[in-house]
Amino acid sequence: MKSKTTTAFDALNPAQRRAATFGVLDDKGITAGPMLILAGAGTGKTNTLAHRAAHLVLNGVDPARILMLTFTRRAAQEMIRRTQKIVAEALAERGKMGDRSVVSRLLWSGTFHSVGNRILRLYAKHLGLNPNFTVLDRGDAADLVDVIRHEMGFSSKEKRFPRKDVCLAIYTYRVNTRLSLKQTLEEQYPWCREWEPDLSRLFREYVGRKQKNNVLDFDDLLLYWHVMMQTPALAQSLSKNFDHVLVDEYQDTSTLQGEVIQALKPDGKGVTVVGDDAQAIYSFRAASVENILGFTERYTPKADMVVLAQNYRSTQQILDCANALMAEGSRQHRKTLMGARQSALKPAYVALDDAIAQAEYVVTKILATREIGGSLKRHAVLFRSSHHSDVLEVELTRRNIPYVKYGGLKFLEAAHVKDMLSILRWIDNPRNAVAGFRVLKLIAGIGPGHAKQALDHFESNAYNFKSLGLYDAPQAAKMDWQRFCAFVEKLADPATPWPGQVGAVREWYKPQLERIYDAAFSRGGDLEQLEALSGQHASRERFLTELTLDPPSLTSDQSGMASKDEDYVVLSTIHSAKGQEWDNVYVLNVADGNFPSEFSTGKPEMVEEERRLLYVAMTRARNELHLCAPLRYQVTAQAKDGDGHIYGAKSRFMTDKVLSFFEQTTFRSQRAMETLRAIDTATVDVVAQLKEMW
Repeated sequence: MKSKTTTAFDALNPAQRRAATFGVLDDKGITAGPMLILAGAGTGKTNTLAHRAAHLVLNGVDPARILMLTFTRRAAQEMIRRTQKIVAEALAERGKMGDRSVVSRLLWSGTFHSVGNRILRLYAKHLGLNPNFTVLDRGDAADLVDVIRHEMGFSSKEKRFPRKDVCLAIYTYRVNTRLSLKQTLEEQYPWCREWEPDLSRLFREYVGRKQKNNVLDFDDLLLYWHVMMQTPALAQSLSKNFDHVLVDEYQDTSTLQGEVIQALKPDGKGVTVVGDDAQAIYSFRAASVENILGFTERYTPKADMVVLAQNYRSTQQILDCANALMAEGSRQHRKTLMGARQSALKPAYVALDDAIAQAEYVVTKILATREIGGSLKRHAVLFRSSHHSDVLEVELTRRNIPYVKYGGLKFLEAAHVKDMLSILRWIDNPRNAVAGFRVLKLIAGIGPGHAKQALDHFESNAYNFKSLGLYDAPQAAKMDWQRFCAFVEKLADPATPWPGQVGAVREWYKPQLERIYDAAFSRGGDLEQLEALSGQHASRERFLTELTLDPPSLTSDQSGMASKDEDYVVLSTIHSAKGQEWDNVYVLNVADGNFPSEFSTGKPEMVEEERRLLYVAMTRARNELHLCAPLRYQVTAQAKDGDGHIYGAKSRFMTDKVLSFFEQTTFRSQRAMETLRAIDTATVDVVAQLKEMW
């Protein structure tokens, strides 16, 4: 049978339409084998995947039997929104009312971690888990590692031992890449190789402590899911719930995630993955480009591949540069991006003296564009590392040009937010000793020693909150202790309804906030927002889990004056800019040592990732692209007024063939030019005088 399409699909180009309508219609809906949608930069992958989901629904596939996996909750929500819109338009065309239940029936759309969390709670009894486990955020996981690290005496080693954040990073990389600890240390953390036996002991105890406390960290959500999928009966049980599996940004999946998808549908039936190997730039987060490079050969017969090469973002001149850059790369899925727009301007490759000249060039160009009616927001300055924009930021400030730099204090990293959430986490999971220890230290007169004793007492009484009142608190804390015990006992009572609990916690915490921290008023605003957010969730567990897995980006902790300017320039690292686009893009420090990074030149595969990073930066531009290549770089380890510098070599990616697609130019800083003028009132025979010296 031929599947049904509507005019809602007419706007798709032939490749997009083929990807969206892939498969055949039968009595169960759409049946399809594995498919890779290789979507180049700016080729409309999100729109294509949404049409794919809509096509499945319109042809009889139950939305509840579609699993859509993304890397952010926003991406999942956008996919659902677009799918709903396409379905509604198609049904209206057929003379039917829009089916608004599509959104509510796309039950299994979310990030890998959020979906994993739900699956583990459903299958908890089969995995030796308590379904009421708590999910630790990165900060709490690092704190738990630090406690164990200290207990084992590693913090007092005579030689430098990795600190908690490095230990957790090693653990995370090892779990997600499926490498051994030895390989992980040799490849990513060579300075830690001598500590392999101690790190092994540390991680073994860390795993045991998490099990004892009934907590899972981010990595466990995938690791437990992966272990579950290695048991055929459990894998088949889960697989039977889904007819189609759609995976977005497949190039960013880790080895662990790739194996989970493989185990979910070993024959590839119903599996559609979307991604671009040329944008695989997250190996430091354990992403594996091999997942997408080897996808088609993973199945027998081979998976189908549809290439999306029609770019709707950049001019052809920019795409020619990007195509030339990637054409010289090694192993990849070859494709050539074709644009719909032409331009009289070639991208610019600009040779400059130093960082000062680079900053002056960027600012001069931005101001010139603004004067002819351009908006500052249409400009983005991208760089390899955050500190590369330091000199530019000074110049922007000097010229009174507002800017925004991606980054900021993460919401869940703010101490006052962690305090309040720790109370809820401890109530939700009494075994969570990390949260309990933090909470007890909030009480006036209770230090680390008494907090540890109280937790031991609590554990010996089977984690019963009623038993806390029997602990002999120090005299100075007795009144506050009794009030606290009554408060947590009521909060932990199953009869206490969830609505209002965050408000009760905020009221108890308010005097502690005022006593412990400065700027209590501004911090209190975060806690009010936290209370408002809690009303959107049906239970304490859902609230805590969703907030941990997808936290708000920033906190208002001691915020400064709000900017009332009408415009601003965007500064961003390239990794943060992925998925974004601007009219005019400037890329700083395009020289060897930065592109590729000096830390990546030892391995061919890392050099290729650096090539892809530059490609991502270039393909963010719609109309204008400027690659800036300073000649001199200041040495950082010197006196403030020092003039030590080194000369940068041309990036190995900027070959003659690649540069032929650029307009090569130079720029000299006006401030660097000689201001002295020669005078003609006197002359001297210097050569004669020098000869007379000898």
